[in-house]
Amino acid sequence: MAREALAKKIFCIGVDGMDPRLTRKYVDEGKMPNVKKLIERGACRHDLAMVGAMPTVTPPMWTTLATGAYPGTHGITCFYRATSEPDVIAYNFDSRNCKAEPLWNVFAESGKKTLVWHWPGSSWPPTSDSENLWVVDGTSPGSVAMSAGQIELEFMLGANEKNTTATFKAAAATAGVQPCVVNDLDLDALNNENSLTMAESTTASELSCFVLDRKDGQGGSPDNAMDLQISYIRPAEGWADAPADAKEFVLLLGRGVIRRPGLILKNEDGIYDHIAIYKSKKESEPMYTIKKGEMKVQVIDEAIKGDKKYICNRNMKLLRLAEDGSSLKMWVSAAMDTTLDEVWHPKELFKTITKNIGYPTPTTMNGLQDPELIQDVMLANWYTSADWQADSLNYLIENEDVEVIFSHFHAIDLQMHMIVRYMSDKGENKLPPEEFQKFAEDIYKQTDYYVGKFIHLLDEGWTLTLMSDHAQVCPAHEFPLIGDIVGVNIRVMQELGLTALKHDENGKELKEIDWEHTYAVASRANHIYLNLKGRYDHGIIEPEDQYEWEEEIMTRLYNYKDKVTHKRIIALALRNKDAVLLGLNGPECGDIIYFNAEGYNYDHGESLGTCWGDADTSVSPIFIAAGAGVKEGFETDRVIREVDFAPTVAVLGGVRMPHQCEGAPVYQIFTKEY
Repeated sequence: MAREALAKKIFCIGVDGMDPRLTRKYVDEGKMPNVKKLIERGACRHDLAMVGAMPTVTPPMWTTLATGAYPGTHGITCFYRATSEPDVIAYNFDSRNCKAEPLWNVFAESGKKTLVWHWPGSSWPPTSDSENLWVVDGTSPGSVAMSAGQIELEFMLGANEKNTTATFKAAAATAGVQPCVVNDLDLDALNNENSLTMAESTTASELSCFVLDRKDGQGGSPDNAMDLQISYIRPAEGWADAPADAKEFVLLLGRGVIRRPGLILKNEDGIYDHIAIYKSKKESEPMYTIKKGEMKVQVIDEAIKGDKKYICNRNMKLLRLAEDGSSLKMWVSAAMDTTLDEVWHPKELFKTITKNIGYPTPTTMNGLQDPELIQDVMLANWYTSADWQADSLNYLIENEDVEVIFSHFHAIDLQMHMIVRYMSDKGENKLPPEEFQKFAEDIYKQTDYYVGKFIHLLDEGWTLTLMSDHAQVCPAHEFPLIGDIVGVNIRVMQELGLTALKHDENGKELKEIDWEHTYAVASRANHIYLNLKGRYDHGIIEPEDQYEWEEEIMTRLYNYKDKVTHKRIIALALRNKDAVLLGLNGPECGDIIYFNAEGYNYDHGESLGTCWGDADTSVSPIFIAAGAGVKEGFETDRVIREVDFAPTVAVLGGVRMPHQCEGAPVYQIFTKEY
């Protein structure tokens, strides 16, 4: 059905984890001027919120935004995917798992040149043959090409005159799993049309992570340590060309296999303030130089993965350098493959961007409640990502005649994972909660900077939308050991007498399910699977008893109380067939769907979509629209649901609704009445 287009060009600015409640606060305080411009020139609710679908986690919610369908319909029902075994979960960023039509296919097939930029969960591989459809990645939420292109991890270098050797130390092992991160992706398996289940596609494709304590699963992510390199500092000797007063150290890449000698050099005032890295001491010219406090971007050098050597792109920052050259501290980012074009469609796009803008930027996700890591590394590095992505998108707008853009930027989500828990003090803070609240403010200011890169498009006939998939809450209480998105949740289910673990001959608990005594398993954020006979070889529940067991499990869940507050921790539990009321039912969901109560949360994933947290946080997604076809300076009191986004954009663009769309256009914001 042909419709009149209200807007000729549409740019969907997606920001993962952007909280309407925090955004409203910062806008009112004058701290997000670009978002304020968008509000003043467009339409939204006063609270800026949408009612989010569930589960409140990245892949299903971006798929809901793209299709207008609930997760039970489109089939992407958590960060990971269920497998044939209830204690094993699988990779879930494959568009072929999505059962609903995405809006970008509709636009492309209608003749619009359409770009899908790093939309996680349902965009890769492309599912339309239209030559109008361009797709960049989507295989991991973190950053473009992170899933398959990240060759080495980030690390910290510490050098001192007291050190006599150079060593590389891997981070202390932790059970924590980084949320919203996928790497080590095998693209040959991903692009194999006969591998629809992704069973072999990545080392993370099948995961059995048992959540036994608060450091397991995503609960331990803010405390995951970085790799560390130690180096000597000594007078420079044996160099082809080094100043007499230069000092030397060594940078170890490839986890210590690649050695890059470095010089510590003085400025004109006789103060050591910069370093130079060389391929070898025989070279007269450095590969690159870095000043104290400088974030050096697009550093091209070698990296090693397995037995293969790669040419990679890194960012580096010289955090500290003693004026006498006696010590230094430097952050070295993850190494990104500079040749990886397999997640760009068409592949010529990769050459266009790398030639004119630069290589995809590495990202970082380290907090450790350390202000230097949070502010000077994590936040600073995300500014480089904001610049690269905005410059890339603007280049394609200006030079490639792109008409419709669906984009995603993950800066808020990954950074807030490192700090949001500490925005109120529950006894774990190393810093006052006010400092973490200030970190959050800086992250949102950074997002405003990113949004500001596109405001000029309003004067060029574009319609802009600003939206998110979910946000993140600062929980009021300690999170219970149930509801982890990346694990098999053991402890609460164990206490309820529903899940049992095996023990060795000495009585030590093993990370292995005792299926003979296990009635149900809580896997992923919201799903409980009964150990049914006929479905599993190890099943112990008769199929005819399923109803009674579901009743019993839900009763036990509701009766479970937090050991400190003595309040229930479960907000809602219901059968799969009843979860159709929430759009979270069907074969990709558990027998029972449950949600943690407000205040007893990780930060997102396991809660209802209306959950609020401490420090003015919420889990709701944001929605603002401005430009052609949208009323100016308009507030609506209509409830806007996440499934309403796709049909709203379809009306703006004058195209049909996606086939499985279950939402409705936000009629109230249009300049034309319907």
